[in-house]
Amino acid sequence: MKKLLWLLPLSLISYMSLAQEKWDLTRCVNYALANNISIKQADVQARLSRLTFDQSKLSQIPTLSLSTAVGVNSGNALNQTTYTIDNKTFVNNNWALQTSVVLFNGFNLKNVIASNRFAWQAALAVTDKTRNDVSLNVANAYLNVLLAGEQAETGRAKLQLSQSQLEITRKQVNAGTLPELNAAELASQVAQDSSNYITLVGTVQLNVLTLKAYMGLDAAAPFEVDTPPVDNIPIENIDNLQPEAVYATALINQPLQKADALQIESARKYVSATKGARWPTVALGGNLGTNYVSNATDPILSSAQMGTDTLKALRVSGTSNWIVQDGVVRYQFRKTPYFRQLDNYFNQYVGLNISIPILNNGTLRTNYSKSKLNLRNAELQREQDNLTLKNNIYQAYTAAVTALHKFEANKVTAEATAKSADYAQKRYGVGMLNTVDLLINQNNYFTAKINLVYAQYDYVFKMKVLEFYKGMGIKLSK
Repeated sequence: MKKLLWLLPLSLISYMSLAQEKWDLTRCVNYALANNISIKQADVQARLSRLTFDQSKLSQIPTLSLSTAVGVNSGNALNQTTYTIDNKTFVNNNWALQTSVVLFNGFNLKNVIASNRFAWQAALAVTDKTRNDVSLNVANAYLNVLLAGEQAETGRAKLQLSQSQLEITRKQVNAGTLPELNAAELASQVAQDSSNYITLVGTVQLNVLTLKAYMGLDAAAPFEVDTPPVDNIPIENIDNLQPEAVYATALINQPLQKADALQIESARKYVSATKGARWPTVALGGNLGTNYVSNATDPILSSAQMGTDTLKALRVSGTSNWIVQDGVVRYQFRKTPYFRQLDNYFNQYVGLNISIPILNNGTLRTNYSKSKLNLRNAELQREQDNLTLKNNIYQAYTAAVTALHKFEANKVTAEATAKSADYAQKRYGVGMLNTVDLLINQNNYFTAKINLVYAQYDYVFKMKVLEFYKGMGIKLSK
């Protein structure tokens, strides 16, 4: 039973020994910055904003398009020479090269470009904020892994002590110097300590999985954190982290505050853009075009001779005689070549186009009003974010001061319970203390020890949050 209780917890953490290289905080943060899904999504949004900005700049370039069309026409048409109805089928082909450029539109395009530039820069700042948030979450998860590991180590030491005391007590029971009740009470304590140890080891595993999730690391990947002594973690003096000073620095350094300022500038430029859209638009346009028809012909003079030609459908008034035309010169016709037609029909056009918005169902006026409201909303969002930032900093400072006092108090408690447990162990060894009192003293000591570890890590993390707001980053080594 004793061996089973000892081996079971060890099997729960044996996977940690598979890792070939330990992960320190810097490595964990760098991996998270490269693989975290939230950061990748923020980067994609920033790229989309950059494309929108680039596209708005390209809108200043004149448009140029080449178009062509080919069609078949078939049907009846009047022959202007013979004045008869002919059924004709022919192919037509036209070409057009068109260009246009906006000369003036109330500076709408200029302000749209400026608005999109600020929006892109704001998206970059949001990406930086996401990076900071992930870094802070990774640091918190990393410290939780260290804390859980320290608590598990304390639980393991307590289990070892309980097992050792049980072995000694059994020998004394077998020798008849102690009653069987003492061994039974210690056996119960060993079972309880083993259960607690398993729970603590499970907490380590859960915290490791949480850390992996923030990092974007496969949950099944071998992983073991580097465990720096908590006493060696550098901490800024609390006097250098007064909340008002930290807040003043955070207003300048925090990415969210930068993003808010850029969003306001973007909204302000868009207000100017929607206002400019209500002005007339002046554009310069040009066109080059030509055409081809498959039944087009050119006349060829075959012979010049005197003769007569009857003009059918024309009679002499009051008679049944056709009118006869004398001195007719006869021609032959041939199809006009494709490129000759393109040259013959080539035409050019250049002109100014002025568009004046008069009635547009109130769309332009509504867009202008909405843009001003969006600007106001961006200003209110900055006020809210600044208020939240200040509140978070003051809360972090209060929590850090409280954690410091709690840590100092737990150190005193741990020292006192350590002495008490040591005296209890000596008295139990000479038969002056019963098992129940011994276990009470030992449990008090290990509880105080676990509380001390928790208070120390809690203090370290809360100080790191204040350092983060001050723009000092998060580091666990000098």
